[in-house]
Amino acid sequence: PKVMEKIRRDDTSKLEIIIVGAGLGGLGAAIALLLAGHSVHVLEGASQISEVGAGIQVLPNSSRVLISWGMERMLSTFATRPKQCNMLGWKGNLISSMGFHTYAVECGTPFWDFHRANLHKCLQDRAMELGATIEVNAKVVDVVAAKDERTADVVLQDGRRKTADLIVGADGIHSKCREILLGREDPPVLTGDLAYRLLLNTAEMMKDPELKGFVEDPQVNYWMGPDAHAVNYVLRGGELFNMVLLVPDDMPAGASTLEGNVEEMRALYKDWDPRIPKLLALCESVYKWRLCIRPTLEPSWSHPSGTFTTLGDAVHATLPYLASGAGMSLEDGHVLGLCLARITSKGPEQKKLALDVYERCRKGRTEKVVQRGNLQQHLYHLRDGPEQRKRDELLRAFGKVEGREAKFEERGLKYETDPLPWRWGGVGKWLLTYDCEKDVETHW
Repeated sequence: PKVMEKIRRDDTSKLEIIIVGAGLGGLGAAIALLLAGHSVHVLEGASQISEVGAGIQVLPNSSRVLISWGMERMLSTFATRPKQCNMLGWKGNLISSMGFHTYAVECGTPFWDFHRANLHKCLQDRAMELGATIEVNAKVVDVVAAKDERTADVVLQDGRRKTADLIVGADGIHSKCREILLGREDPPVLTGDLAYRLLLNTAEMMKDPELKGFVEDPQVNYWMGPDAHAVNYVLRGGELFNMVLLVPDDMPAGASTLEGNVEEMRALYKDWDPRIPKLLALCESVYKWRLCIRPTLEPSWSHPSGTFTTLGDAVHATLPYLASGAGMSLEDGHVLGLCLARITSKGPEQKKLALDVYERCRKGRTEKVVQRGNLQQHLYHLRDGPEQRKRDELLRAFGKVEGREAKFEERGLKYETDPLPWRWGGVGKWLLTYDCEKDVETHW
């Protein structure tokens, strides 16, 4: 991908933009809108800019965006490039694999794994280098569009008001901006799952001959079992080992993140592949995250005035089972930036056109991602039995089909989809190869 140059504009077409939320989506949008030549102020409700969580997988469609934002050198310091992804039964039997390096060559951009805090800090640094200003302790409670449709105000909890030509709600899954746009409460939808997220220091793993292979030969591993699954991969050049354990939700109503009980977590996996209890024995503390989704925002992602729009998890939060939540937010920001790069005046018509194209590019794609995430929940959590055997048979069959243009019909797989979703037989053909620039060009 071509690295973008920042557009130079004069005041007749330069928008003053406020972004609500300094997460991965908000900072990504800030970069894209600054490259489009506009000025950007980011408001964050928390008292400091930080990113919790642990590992994050970045697929080629997302790394394509980050590279076009001029971040390849900055990010390569922190990225690990796993060789492949393995699908295992819960007892540890290898069912099928996908070669990430081969796919990266076909896609033209890499698969990267990061510690979220590193990715987040790089996005923040790039946004500030391009001229973003970021303000903390700035919790937005309302957005009010002006009658003349030229500007809108954000109202902060402390009573202050700020005016902008465009306000972008990137305030995540527990979005206030979404509710403001809808004019009613709209909590995220529970999925019945929660995630235990933990980071292990690899020095201890290296002492165990059964575990050190995980560190020496970085790969992404998925164990699929009854009502639960587990994922792990290496971070920070092999210093850290990221594990996510996905289990039925037992959290009290209203909670979204809690400190987890290590013993309770270990008990859930005691009969699995013996390497998992070994890994969990090295864990000292863990957090539980309730997993929710958000169906797409209807009837529109934007306010009719063209002064207020939304992106990322606020619009279409997905289960993490397609490793695409952050990727969709980054694509949203990039497409929004590309659309607003095309405007030649600050008038309402131009903004409305840009926001209309942005939504037409993004809506169907992000809906498909949310739906496929839900299907993966089902596929990863099958109990042993006929359906699980069918899934494993499909995993093996699709594993033998090479190349993007392969004919699946010949193998009797016509109506099936690959349970290993990123391969060409799953959703790889449209998920990994997506090009934001082409999409905007087509819809414009």
